[in-house]
Amino acid sequence: MNKEAIERLIEKNPRLKDSYAKLEALEPGAYCMHGSWGFGYIKSYDKVADRLIIDFDGRPDHPMAPAFCVDKLEVLPETNILVRSKKEAEHIAELIKKKPVDLIIEILQTYPNGSASSVELENLLGTLLGEKSRKWWSATKKLLEKDPRVATPAKKSDPYVVRDEPVKPEQEILEEFYMTKQPMRKIHLAEKLHTISTSVKEIEKDLKNIFEEMTTAIKEARGLTQADRLYGVWVRNNLARHLHENVDELEPTSASIIRATSDLSELALQLPSNYQRRYLDVITRVYPDTWKDVVIDLMRNSTGKFTHECIVFFYDHEQEQLVKDCFVRWLNEQSLKSSVLIWILKNRNAKKFSGVLKGLISPRLMGAVLYAIDYEALQNTTNRRIPLADLLSDDKEIVSDLLETASSETARDLAQTLLLNQGFEDLSKKSILARFIARFPDIQTLVSTGNDRQAEQLMVSQQSLDGRKKEYEELVQVKIPANKEAIAIAREHGDLKENSEYKMARQDQDTLMARKAMLENELARAHVTDFQDATVDTVGIGSTVELEDSKGKSHTYSFLGAWDSAPEKHILSYKTPLAQTLLGKRAGDKVRTQIEANVEEWTVKSISRWVDAK
Repeated sequence: MNKEAIERLIEKNPRLKDSYAKLEALEPGAYCMHGSWGFGYIKSYDKVADRLIIDFDGRPDHPMAPAFCVDKLEVLPETNILVRSKKEAEHIAELIKKKPVDLIIEILQTYPNGSASSVELENLLGTLLGEKSRKWWSATKKLLEKDPRVATPAKKSDPYVVRDEPVKPEQEILEEFYMTKQPMRKIHLAEKLHTISTSVKEIEKDLKNIFEEMTTAIKEARGLTQADRLYGVWVRNNLARHLHENVDELEPTSASIIRATSDLSELALQLPSNYQRRYLDVITRVYPDTWKDVVIDLMRNSTGKFTHECIVFFYDHEQEQLVKDCFVRWLNEQSLKSSVLIWILKNRNAKKFSGVLKGLISPRLMGAVLYAIDYEALQNTTNRRIPLADLLSDDKEIVSDLLETASSETARDLAQTLLLNQGFEDLSKKSILARFIARFPDIQTLVSTGNDRQAEQLMVSQQSLDGRKKEYEELVQVKIPANKEAIAIAREHGDLKENSEYKMARQDQDTLMARKAMLENELARAHVTDFQDATVDTVGIGSTVELEDSKGKSHTYSFLGAWDSAPEKHILSYKTPLAQTLLGKRAGDKVRTQIEANVEEWTVKSISRWVDAK
């Protein structure tokens, strides 16, 4: 801002005198950062309205009062990477694509002492790169570990630092390896040495010493678990092969550790995930005659990635039928555990596993899922979330897929089981139940014991939900902040009792906050449907119904989501009295509606699916 504008502003608001330098920096052409709206560009200053015009991502030509900007905007220096991405677009794009480490170094050099935390870098990269930032950063971190110019954090809380003098990462790790007395730390450092050395030549002269210290640590350290020792043996063996040692004769061997372990499933859970396949390979050598039974037991009690490793391991050994037989038997015994169920649900549409999963995706599997969730909830003594429950809630197609062959009676029994299940938060349970209702509308009676409970479910179309979300976003990000600013400005005009501008602004605030609360309530209860679950057997959400009134006149209505009413197009919300009366009815059924004194009788002539006529 120019001197004249600043002085005029300070004259109206003397408290801004101490912010002269900040106001001066708010000049057209400067780049800035807002806590909520992100990266922006100060486009111009409107003298008449006394507003800065700022372009934010998704919010161009946004007017902001300079007094408000003093506290809410940070003007970015020319050296900031976000500013440079605009002014040196080609150069920064080149660094992003071809020289990611150089980009991080240039970013670090703008921080005090050339150091920044992972969180600081991730936040900055999120603004710079958008959706691809996470994948880009994951790849770049691996490159940083091998670059002598940057010290990478040994712990999550440590920063990334630009070194004054480049140091080969192998040398730095070697120094820590020799200094540490902790066996587990030695194992981690030895693995890191092997991983970052493009060839073992970088550590060739130290290989023998590393090997000997590793062997001693694995043998003698008392604090190591069996999983730690097995992991250490494999790291030692990776290095030993470069010394032409016969790893099958190096004590302890991986086989000897496995033979001495009473609980192989527990051992598997404690191993690093990148060694799980190696573990299964060793099992086949330790138990050549019974390895299938051993791996079946491991698969049954597995969790997370190891479940997938076990199944793929069987596939690689041409044992698909064995996997299918296990799944069917466990389903019949109602002993399918959560991790296996999660794998089945996540891979239900995978072509590779169709032979194993064919016939499993059924109402019976839904019963097994609900049982497993309820069982885990009963065993859970903490507030830890249940992954299987989260998957059922988050994947909006699972209920439809599992209930595809269900009868109305079976679906109702499963819905009743869901209502009694202790493994879901209320909101998640309502969301899942709504998907039952979308396919089997008569299930609504399970939750319609009171008007308040009936109102808890809102089935909506994606289009109408997007419209509500857009309204909410504009309310929270534009209208409410603007109203707060108007209140602050009006407050400066003097006595609040006689201040009409202040009263009007506060009235607007009440209206905006009431609308915000209502939208939050509706959005929390909203569950998206694409109306594909509608059938031609009974009236449901997504049905187009031909009706005949008592005078013989024909009417056709489509009953869609709670916010989809468009009477001029013969589209009604399923929450309307007529729709509520018709839900669950079949062709030929008669119903009666009463609106005030008007009573009307209707006959259902035909039912079709709205999606088929789009």
